[in-house]
Amino acid sequence: MKRTLDIGASLLVLVIGCPVFVLIAALVRLLLGAPVVFAQDRPGLGGRTFRLYKFRTMTDARDADGQPLPDAERLTGFGRFLRSTSLDELPEFWNVLRGHMSLVGPRPLLVEYLDRYTPEQARRHEVRPGITGLAQVSGRNELPWEERFKLDVWYVDNHSLWLDMKILGMTLWKAIRREGVSSPGHVTMPEFTGQQNEGGPPCGSL
Repeated sequence: MKRTLDIGASLLVLVIGCPVFVLIAALVRLLLGAPVVFAQDRPGLGGRTFRLYKFRTMTDARDADGQPLPDAERLTGFGRFLRSTSLDELPEFWNVLRGHMSLVGPRPLLVEYLDRYTPEQARRHEVRPGITGLAQVSGRNELPWEERFKLDVWYVDNHSLWLDMKILGMTLWKAIRREGVSSPGHVTMPEFTGQQNEGGPPCGSL
């Protein structure tokens, strides 16, 4: 049922949402430059990597040495709008259709984080990563890494179709209210450096 829901929903969004995709792509090209779509390898089910696609939200501005400027300086007002409304995530429905991702699951993080997880944290890769997940509706990027991983593992152990539907409904509400887009003191999420996960039940679990 979960995979059937993933395929049906992603096809619906990709077909009906085509005009929205074209409009956003045109605005990204005009306001942020090329390429319109940001692509990056991310670990998925079982830690196997896949190519994740998102709409670009930052410029390619660089310093005198050719190094990219900090995220805060490259993230424009339009980019912030795309992130806060989660419109930048729309191309990920292609990843869902191809089976790399699910509508709901732990968010796919960076490949370099793989060897920084504790064995418990690494269990987040026992299910397909999702466009949205329990951590996203429980605080999104405002949550510290340890709490996010607790929620991811809790989802792995308790996921169900009913839970997925509840998370999807909460995701829509969060996107409308634009809550938890950035971590305190950061425009995105700070790097995960390998902090240890402590025991205890996750806060905000459904």
